[in-house]
Amino acid sequence: MNPTIRETRPEDKPFIEEMAGLTWGGGDYLARVFDEWLGDNFYVLELDGKVIGTAKLTLLPGKVGWLEGLRVHPNYRGRGYGRLLHSFMLDLGKKLAQKGRIEALEFATYFLNRESISMAEKTGFSVKAKFFVFGARTDSFEPEEPEKVEPSMSDLTLGLIPVGWRFVRRSEEALEWIRKNAEVYDLNGFRFLVSKKGTTFTPLDVGLATLKAMLPAMAWVSGERGRESFDVMLTSGVKPLLPGLKRLGLYLWDETDEPNVLVFRKKLK
Repeated sequence: MNPTIRETRPEDKPFIEEMAGLTWGGGDYLARVFDEWLGDNFYVLELDGKVIGTAKLTLLPGKVGWLEGLRVHPNYRGRGYGRLLHSFMLDLGKKLAQKGRIEALEFATYFLNRESISMAEKTGFSVKAKFFVFGARTDSFEPEEPEKVEPSMSDLTLGLIPVGWRFVRRSEEALEWIRKNAEVYDLNGFRFLVSKKGTTFTPLDVGLATLKAMLPAMAWVSGERGRESFDVMLTSGVKPLLPGLKRLGLYLWDETDEPNVLVFRKKLK
């Protein structure tokens, strides 16, 4: 039987939970966001009655169609199913562009995800930004409770703002989106944001001293969300600070001196 791509249904959840349990050592977030994504441009690849892949398009500020959640079950990789899903999402993006809903497709990926990078380059995407993502152990810091605050434009100090593994460009529209999808915290005048359900933090002021001050507050939020570890997303400009960042208790998932998160973009109009 030929594989088919269709919208996700509630009964697909067990299949996706199985895939999530086999991805990233069981740390995949797809199972956690399944109910939230259901019915919102969330698709599955089905083969012989079994869901073996997923893909998602999320509308972001600036008429961006954000591609995420592209997965193929480990037992079915290497057979072209990832490319099939990627092509389907490109066609979906073109249809949305024709309706005036988006003007570009974007996505972010880890620098070692060679298959995704190769597919992107072959289909007209180019790298528009690079970031570092660092890991940290929650119990490496003495937690300190921060204050939750309402963000303003003055808090958005970056041109491209990471919100978890989604990235939005600084604008009033992006500010409203952040207010709905993220939380901003303040500790002694230092601020950071984090998506409402994740633990990938973005400092809104970057420097060794400010990060050192914020990490205990990030650890507090991580602990409140029941996580043993958390991540910190930083601009590529921190490259000269790598030794100091590691002394603060941050670590890279894979040893590298170059940014390990790539943000791709393909203009559609």
